[in-house]
Amino acid sequence: MRIGIDARFYGTFGKGLGRYTQKLIEHLERIDHENDYFILVRRENWADYQPTNPRFKKVLADFRWYTITEQILLPLKLWTLRLDLVHFTHFNVPLLYWGKFIVTVHDLILTKYPTQRATMLGPLQYALKHFGYRIVIRSAIRRSRRIIAVSKYTKQEVVRYFNVDPLKISVTYEAVDQAQKPSPDSPEALRRYSIQKPYILYVGNVYPHKNVEGLLQAYKKVAMAMPHVRLVIVGKEDYFFKRAKETSQTLGIRDGVIFTGFVTDTDLPEVYRGASLYAFPSFCEGFGLPALEACSYGIPVVASNSSSLPEILGDAALFFNPHSIDEIAHACMQVLKDPQLAETLRARGFARVARFHWSDMARTTLDLYNDVYYS
Repeated sequence: MRIGIDARFYGTFGKGLGRYTQKLIEHLERIDHENDYFILVRRENWADYQPTNPRFKKVLADFRWYTITEQILLPLKLWTLRLDLVHFTHFNVPLLYWGKFIVTVHDLILTKYPTQRATMLGPLQYALKHFGYRIVIRSAIRRSRRIIAVSKYTKQEVVRYFNVDPLKISVTYEAVDQAQKPSPDSPEALRRYSIQKPYILYVGNVYPHKNVEGLLQAYKKVAMAMPHVRLVIVGKEDYFFKRAKETSQTLGIRDGVIFTGFVTDTDLPEVYRGASLYAFPSFCEGFGLPALEACSYGIPVVASNSSSLPEILGDAALFFNPHSIDEIAHACMQVLKDPQLAETLRARGFARVARFHWSDMARTTLDLYNDVYYS
């Protein structure tokens, strides 16, 4: 087969989607020495991907996501490659591409939570963008030969919102790498980011569905009972990150909350290991990779009882209702005050992580490629 993979999100700048795409390609390179792969990347991540298998070739496809350019020029690029099958690792499949393809759906957050609070666009621009989103994702789901969902929860949501035959959807779980060892200078990481122990940790973006605002309100209650505990929020500096800072100021907890901004891959393991607790208050997650990563570092986890998180975390987290500030605060204090509970969650977390493997995800995906090609 001549297989194309849309890897324009490849690498760290693509966040969770970038991690999924990167690990899929890395593990396909290890197991498939028969098919030819064409990996489409942008200029920003061109240097990040270096093929290790001679059957894998990277192709420049410098078309920005969710644009007219993507819709018109990406199909032309794909046609020139004469591909038997394309794997779109996100829902943004060009409407004008009519070749054989499969698509990965990570979540339906934009379908379930259409809110202008999650954008800097004006009302009219946002309405037009959301209208375009609905057309593109519906088209991708309808025209794809197979759909990959990253959890059973996501599969159920696709069936529910788009009336899809469940047999068309395969669940392939994501995974986490083995926790990295600290680098020689990692003990300085906490000092570099002005982090003081003990602290509750949150890593990720702060879009409205992540419910970081609820976490900040809960932390205010925690700080009243345990004033020595800090809250550390790790994420890229953007409009939403700045808005979270403003919220902490309004709540009167700015001195107790440490906003690190972006943390390098070298420093992040030490930031994880230094935490007393990882809090994941999201309203909706397709998989919930950051919480599983926290488990891999031996950090007790408290998490929302909504969407895919109970499915992925199992007994490795203490769950709470994300709409209840009191429950979030209580769960945090329960773990912080009970070393035995923390140790139990830590042990369960290690066991949970061991159930997920990138190699399994890649093998299942390759089986899908073959099923689609030969059907």
